[in-house]
Amino acid sequence: MSETILLAAILIPCLIVAIVFHEVAHGWTALMLGDPTAKERRRLSLNPIRHVDPVGTLAVPGFLALVGGPIFGWAKPVPVIKERLDSPRFGMMLVAAAGPITNFVLATVGAVALGLALPEGAAMIASETGMTLIADTAGEIVPFASGMFYFILINIFLAVFNLLPIPPFDGSHIVEGAMPRRWVHHYEKLRPFGMILFLGLVALTWFAPGLGVLENTIGPPVMWVLENYLALADRVAGG
Repeated sequence: MSETILLAAILIPCLIVAIVFHEVAHGWTALMLGDPTAKERRRLSLNPIRHVDPVGTLAVPGFLALVGGPIFGWAKPVPVIKERLDSPRFGMMLVAAAGPITNFVLATVGAVALGLALPEGAAMIASETGMTLIADTAGEIVPFASGMFYFILINIFLAVFNLLPIPPFDGSHIVEGAMPRRWVHHYEKLRPFGMILFLGLVALTWFAPGLGVLENTIGPPVMWVLENYLALADRVAGG
């Protein structure tokens, strides 16, 4: 199996699971807080077909992985109607937080699985494609352990990225609910420009990698959290 195929085989399933659970968590939390919209539209399913966006979940991350770009993607957003929540203000904060929290939980599961899958003397190696893989003492790649490493990383990245206070990311709903009411209408004026700002960040990351946009913003918290999850995996492995 070539490294390109191995890369796709590892990253795409990890990304799909991370995104689908993230979106379903929003819908289930909304349902528990009074908004059945996601249930009515049959979006409370873990069937990826109901959530996968052919472009955002498959084409974009697959292309970025193959060309060595930053891996990110999106799914069809689970519908939530704020006004149907029992407490629109605080309910929306909890609905927004549910997605990132779920990704952190998945990363914890991945860390435990990684610890159980680590062979004695395992080491991380850099492949020709630049991806990090886990090999045994004989230098043979351990696909499952390598997959769990990326499953952890993708879930952490998705959680931290979504906590950015940029509309329409989850962090914007949390910030909006926490800020004084007199400021909300000013903050809401930023919503139409949120995606423009997001695309601008992506463009800078892609066309001006020397600026280190991701490395200097969400890079430090992602790496700090990753180190802690890898420490957990090491403890599970008995290291």
